[in-house]
Amino acid sequence: MTDASDTGPTVSDWKELADKESKGRDLSTEMPEGFAVKPLYTEADSRDPGLPGFAPFTRGVKATMYAGRPWTIRQYAGFSTAEESNAFYRRNLAAGQKGLSVAFDLATHRGYDSDHPRVVGDVGKAGVAIDTVEDMQILFDQIPLDTMSVSMTMNGAVIPVLAFYIVAGEEQGVPAEQLSGTIQNDILKEFMVRNTYIYPPAPSMRIVSDIIAYTSEKMPRFNSISISGYHMHEAGATAVQELAFTIADGKEYARSAMATGLDIDAFAGRLSFFFGIGMNFFMEIAKLRAARTLWYKVMDDLGAKSERSKMLRTHCQTSGVSLQEQDPYNNVIRTTVEAMAATLGGTQSLHTNALDEAIALPTDFSARIARNTQLVLQEETGITNVVDPLGGSYYIEALTAKLVEEAETLMSEVDAAGGMTKYVASGAPKAAIERAAAEKQTSVDRGETVIVGVNKYRRDKEDEIETLDIDNHKVRQGQIARLKKNRENRDEAACQAALAALAEGANAGGNLLALAVEAARQRASLGEISSAMEEVFGRYDTVPTPVKGVYKSAYEFDKRWQQVLDGVDAVERRLGRKPKIMVAKMGQDGHDRGANVIASAFGDMGFDVVSGPLFQTPQETLEMALETGVDAIGASSLAAGHKTLIPELIGLLRDAGRSDIKVVAGGVIPPQDYEFLREAGVQGIYGPGSNVVECGADMLRLLGHNMPPAGEDMDEAAE
Repeated sequence: MTDASDTGPTVSDWKELADKESKGRDLSTEMPEGFAVKPLYTEADSRDPGLPGFAPFTRGVKATMYAGRPWTIRQYAGFSTAEESNAFYRRNLAAGQKGLSVAFDLATHRGYDSDHPRVVGDVGKAGVAIDTVEDMQILFDQIPLDTMSVSMTMNGAVIPVLAFYIVAGEEQGVPAEQLSGTIQNDILKEFMVRNTYIYPPAPSMRIVSDIIAYTSEKMPRFNSISISGYHMHEAGATAVQELAFTIADGKEYARSAMATGLDIDAFAGRLSFFFGIGMNFFMEIAKLRAARTLWYKVMDDLGAKSERSKMLRTHCQTSGVSLQEQDPYNNVIRTTVEAMAATLGGTQSLHTNALDEAIALPTDFSARIARNTQLVLQEETGITNVVDPLGGSYYIEALTAKLVEEAETLMSEVDAAGGMTKYVASGAPKAAIERAAAEKQTSVDRGETVIVGVNKYRRDKEDEIETLDIDNHKVRQGQIARLKKNRENRDEAACQAALAALAEGANAGGNLLALAVEAARQRASLGEISSAMEEVFGRYDTVPTPVKGVYKSAYEFDKRWQQVLDGVDAVERRLGRKPKIMVAKMGQDGHDRGANVIASAFGDMGFDVVSGPLFQTPQETLEMALETGVDAIGASSLAAGHKTLIPELIGLLRDAGRSDIKVVAGGVIPPQDYEFLREAGVQGIYGPGSNVVECGADMLRLLGHNMPPAGEDMDEAAE
């Protein structure tokens, strides 16, 4: 130890003391990113991050952020009709929200009008239904588009949605050059995780480039793309994967635009990013800092000359997947922690999730708490007094440097594959994210990752909370009536001519957004504009391929896991074949993290698993179930279609004389809907936080096996 002549204790002294206090136990932590975090960081671990506002912008793209101006409170919302969403927006703006962020329903995302037979259960449920320019006008009624920044989360049907927005602005008296905001327009991540694509990758990339070209020329205040890591984060990606794949996507979009002849400095300053913020507090702060560093390097390598072109500007959203159905008021705490990480990491704008979003769409009550979380952080904490208050932290700077290093290694793999488009086509990033998601879920199921109120400190009885329920049938009937009126009142010949010109442009060349704006002026619907391009490009579909072996390796010596394996073997002996389960994704919801985790885990348990393609109708699910001879169907629901689609499937099974096929449901389902589903014939319901191994045990019981409760031996159950 030190003596009086020493200037102070050394790292060796600390290690000696720490070893004594911990009784020799290793205090380092293994992170999901694959590297260890030490219990102590010192100056030797750190690197000089530079100053805010100066390259490589690690500490922020603005020299005075947030001492000069706080981040923008931009709450993501949309539900039911344009009228309902407009009223919600205006209430929130009056209460302190500073920008709009629009959530569209799944029918809109996938390019279908509300009267299309494939979207019966999707209209108005997980966002606002937009079929026409009139819908867009109602959505922004009494909201001045010349002063209000609008962010629109849209990728698949990005052409008609942006065209409607431009025409709605025109007819409000606001020309395109005065419109400000962002369109997501990030199709590569849709092919990796979120799946709300319409067209194949090559024409989809053309659409991205056409939008960049159009907005660069005509919309100088509008961000042409928001390159999204958020959906990778929600699908289970590690911080390294989210960083590397998101920055690589941005690089691909920039190269694609440059290939059309655009000067990089003419559009790069209008590119923006979107990251998810989870519960690994310091890692999330470091992730945003690393992203700015990585983007600076990428844009510098691509030849950008303007410093603005090299600045990564980002919106962030607190994690939806971290929200839990159990003990839901804990979600307020989770969102607050994540919001602090986003702000300390230097986000430009932020959405904070509501406490009930693991169960349903947010109510006015929960949305107010979510919004006020940001107001409290801005007004009461002092966070906005100092620029980058954690800059220079030994730990933060070491994490930032490590994330940059690891992400660059992964990005070099993307470059070796020929860029992100080819890498996505190979399936490698999707498979890597799905494996990370399965590994995370096994860690939660085993209790290694603690989720308070879910796998530790669980309450005996859960609180009931009020949730928002959308009358899907009523919304759809209203939209159908509005579509009918739209078609009756337009100049049909002019509309069809504009649609024909769009189809010709898709085939022979021409800016697709410019052509769609003209079709929108002639009152073509969203579905008609999408179909005109689909005639040329086709519609893209994929079938999930679950990862294998993650659960098997994690549970190799687990007693309960072995009971499930033995149970599967017993059912196989009785049936003369493996028990077969179909994992079905009905409706237009493409979020398939839960479905893929279940398919992966049940496959490792020994079940014969049939993974249905995305976007099935109940009729298509029935036909596939009968064709493949399944014993049970697990319907995965995230976007509130469960009260429509699952009862329809059960009715079809009954009509086909196959009521013996068990139907269970999993995903985001409000507890107050459980009884409705049980009465409809659903035999098992598994919400967020359900233990996947226990789901397997429960399935065995439904298939007639005498499965012991958790913690009991088979002979005890027999007694």
